[in-house]
Amino acid sequence: MPSVELLITFLVTTVIFAYIPGPAMLYAAAQTPARGRKAGIMASLGIHLGCYVHVAAAAAGLSILFHAVPWLYMAVKLSGAVYLVWLGISLFRAPAPDAASAPGLMPKSGRRAFVESMTVEILNPKTAIFFMAFLPQFVDAAASFPVWLQFLILGTVVNLIFSSADIVCVMLAGAIMARLRQSNSAQRLMRRLGGTVLVGLGAHLALQRS
Repeated sequence: MPSVELLITFLVTTVIFAYIPGPAMLYAAAQTPARGRKAGIMASLGIHLGCYVHVAAAAAGLSILFHAVPWLYMAVKLSGAVYLVWLGISLFRAPAPDAASAPGLMPKSGRRAFVESMTVEILNPKTAIFFMAFLPQFVDAAASFPVWLQFLILGTVVNLIFSSADIVCVMLAGAIMARLRQSNSAQRLMRRLGGTVLVGLGAHLALQRS
């Protein structure tokens, strides 16, 4: 493995990156006002598991394909952007659950948030590019562990730290929602806010040049 000094630098840098609000954190937080805290946590879990696809791809060197085949990168990016916009519009159109139906809807909302967030993460090529750009800075080719294994270990640590930041954000959003739960108008506003965030993230992803 890399030296202790390099690992400390890796951990500090990762924590700083993780707790700076980014698209994944905003996405998970947007699920909370729209569907509840459980859905936000399930969204964080979906993002976490989906991210392992990119960790494995980085370890296998597959992310280099995005650099070598620009149209593939663009196709995956636009697919993810369209999906995000569609999810945001779905939140705008979703009917408001009443107090009696809310408990029955929560399991479905949690499962749906999990599947949707995993899909969003897998369709985000910028995550793959991030791992290919970030992890090599802390990989030691002369270490006893093979390079691919170092990629897997470091990528897993990065994923866990980023997921912790997402969950903290979800819990904070959930605490705010607990105070607004009695107001139907506040719930409608929160769903629209969540939908706006998702549409904005999709537009931002689509319009980015790289």
